[in-house]
Amino acid sequence: MNHPIDGEGWASGLDRATFLKLLGAAGLGAAAGASVLPEGAGAAVRTNLAPEDFVFTRKEQFRPFAVLAENFVELSDGFGTDTSANYTVLAPPPERNAGTVEIGAGEAVIGGEEHYTVLQSDTGQEAPFAAVIVDVKSLVGPGSGPEDSVFTGLYKDPDNFVHAFYNNRSKIAGFDVVSNGQTFGLGVERADLQAPFRFAFVANENEVTALVSTGRNDEGWQPLVKRNVQDARRDGQPVLDLRDTQTLAEYKNGFGARANEGGTIVFDRVRAGYYGEAGVRDPHVVQYANGKPYIKNNKLYFTLTNAGLGFFEKAHWGVWTMDLSDYSKIEQVGNIFWRNANNPNDGDPGDPNKVLGHSAGQIIRDEEFDGGRGRWIVVVSSWGDFGPQGGDGALASGTVTPNPANPPVDILYATESDSTEELPLTTNILRGVHVLTGRKHPVNALPFPTEGKWDPGLTRIDGVWYLVYVIALDLFTDFQPALARSLPGADHTQLSFVGTDEERNATEGPIIQKLGGKWRVFASNGDDTQPTNLRGKYPIYDLNMDFRGHLDAPHPTNIPHPMIVPLRVPRRRRTKYVMLTFNGAQYYEDRLGYGTHGDFFVFEATQRVRGYEF
Repeated sequence: MNHPIDGEGWASGLDRATFLKLLGAAGLGAAAGASVLPEGAGAAVRTNLAPEDFVFTRKEQFRPFAVLAENFVELSDGFGTDTSANYTVLAPPPERNAGTVEIGAGEAVIGGEEHYTVLQSDTGQEAPFAAVIVDVKSLVGPGSGPEDSVFTGLYKDPDNFVHAFYNNRSKIAGFDVVSNGQTFGLGVERADLQAPFRFAFVANENEVTALVSTGRNDEGWQPLVKRNVQDARRDGQPVLDLRDTQTLAEYKNGFGARANEGGTIVFDRVRAGYYGEAGVRDPHVVQYANGKPYIKNNKLYFTLTNAGLGFFEKAHWGVWTMDLSDYSKIEQVGNIFWRNANNPNDGDPGDPNKVLGHSAGQIIRDEEFDGGRGRWIVVVSSWGDFGPQGGDGALASGTVTPNPANPPVDILYATESDSTEELPLTTNILRGVHVLTGRKHPVNALPFPTEGKWDPGLTRIDGVWYLVYVIALDLFTDFQPALARSLPGADHTQLSFVGTDEERNATEGPIIQKLGGKWRVFASNGDDTQPTNLRGKYPIYDLNMDFRGHLDAPHPTNIPHPMIVPLRVPRRRRTKYVMLTFNGAQYYEDRLGYGTHGDFFVFEATQRVRGYEF
C-alpha cells in the first residue's frame, strides 16, 4: 500500500478493502459519526486500524562511524602556534633522551640523537573508551637502524603507559605496555605505511586497536592490529587495567616519536577524547514515564549502543538526537558509562572502582515521582563486563546452566551511589559525560534466575509499571521477550512476572509503545530463529504477552529492534509514526570479530491517524 491518507484527500484506483483500511487510518469508521473527534489539542487517537495493519517503509539508512566522537574531543591541536606549554615531555627507557621538540607554524617537529620522545597532554577521559589520533606528516626515511617509530596512546609517566606504535624501518605496527619501566610487547602485525597518514590508538575497555587512514575525515580508517592490555602480565597478574578509576585519573592522552640514529619526525595535528562508534544498534527513545517520547527543539532524544571494535563488552552507551525535519541528521550528545554497585546484601560484591561500557537500555523521565520532585530512571544491560574481559565469564554455547547464581549479563538500574537514592531531574544525564552506579534490578529473578536477561524497556500505564526484557534460557541459542508488571501505585522495582513467548528462540529488542491507540509489546526475530518461517518478522503482543500478529515493516539482518515513535503533526491534529532500528552489517569482521554492527535505519508508517497518542 503506497497511498498515505490523512483524511483530506483520497487516492484513486483503490479496491474496497484498501479503501476501508485507509478510512481507518484517517480515523473515519464505517459507522455514522465515527469520524467526529474532539478538536482540542488533547484529542485521543481514533482509528479502525489494528497495530498489525500499519505499513512501514524505509526513509533513511546510513552508517554512523567516528573513531573520535566529535562532541567529546578533549584535545585538538593543529600546532599553529607554540603550544609546547600544554605538554609534558617524557623520555621513556631505554634511551632516556627526550630529544628536541619544536611546535609552531602548523607542525610539531621531534628530533635529536637517539631520542625517544613523548608529548603527554593534561587531558584524559573518565572512562576506558578513548581515541588518540595523530597526523604524521613525515618520517625519517629508510635506514639500517631498528627504530624509526611514531606513537599514540595513554601515558602516566615515562615508566608507565600503553601506546600503539608504527615502526617505519621494520614495517610493523603493534602495542607496548610499559609498567614500572618494564616493556611488555603485545605482538605485532605487518604494515607498510607511507607518510602522510593518520594513526589512531583506540581503547575499548581493555582492548586496544591501532588504525590508519590517509584521509582527514572518518572515511578510510582501517584496523592494523588489535590486542588486550591484560595480556601484559607480571607474576601471572595483569600489570594494567584501563577500567580502573585511578588509572583513568592518571593516564593522559599523548603522542611521540623515536629514532635511535637521529633525524626528525613531523606531525601536523593531534586530536584525542572519547571513542565514537564503528556502527550503532539497540535504539531506545528517551521517554516520559507514560511512554511519550522526549522531544526538545524539534529533536528526538534516544539512546544507541555505540559499537566498539570488537565484541559486546567493547561497546558503550550514547545519547543521541535526531532532527525531526531531517531524519539523516543524528548527533551524539551524551556518553553514559557505569560502575557496578558494591551491594553485598544482594550477594553481589560489585566493583565500584571499575568503569564499564554497559549498553542496551532506556532512560525514563518520571516527573510525577515524589509529589512532582521527579527523577530519572535509567535501566541498562550489563554487557560491559560480559565474557573473558569481564568478571562473570561467558557460559558455554548450547549448554543450558540451570538457575545460574551469577549470569554473564543482567539488567541494572541507576542509583546516585551504592545506596538506592534516586537520580534527580536536576542532573542532566542527556548531555555530557556521566558515570552512573548500576544496581541489579529485581526483575533478574523473574520468573527465576536464567543465563541472562537484557534489553529492558519501562513504561507506566494507568499507574502500573510494565517492564519488557529478554529472558535467556540459553545465552546463545534460546532467548525470548518477556514482560513483568507492578501493582497499581507500586514502584518499578516491585514486579510480578506476566509471561514470555516460549515458542521463539532468538527474539529480543522488546519495545512497549502505543500504535493506533493500542498498547503493544513489539519485538524482532533473529536470523537464527526457528522455525524458519518466523524469520524476518516482528511479533506483536498485548500487555498479557498474548501473540497478536506481526508488524508490517522491513526487517533487516541480525535482530533489529522495532523502536516505534509516535510523533505529533500539530497543524493537522494527527499522529505519524516512525521506527528506528539497525542491521547486522559489520566493520572489518575478519580482523575485529563480531560486534561492530550496524547501519542505522528510519522507517515511517504509510498511514497517519487522527488525534494524538499522548
